[in-house]
Amino acid sequence: MNKRLLQGRGQGGRRGGGGGQGLGRGSGQGMGRGGGNRPGSGPGGNCVCPKCGYKQPHIAGQRCIDMVCPQCGTRMIRE
Repeated sequence: MNKRLLQGRGQGGRRGGGGGQGLGRGSGQGMGRGGGNRPGSGPGGNCVCPKCGYKQPHIAGQRCIDMVCPQCGTRMIRE
């Protein structure tokens, strides 16, 4: 059998291996659901009006963007 044909086959064409399509495993750096200290992470925090600055505690299960400021009527955002 020809040694030249056996070397590097299925290895991305390089002698000695490597370079193929790997499994692509990530490093596992995701925060998961509701983790971390980003806006919208977890049940705590406040909803804030971007126009007048009014604050009210965030209600679990209700998005701040769906709430309307009682003072000026603007949609609120998560603090």
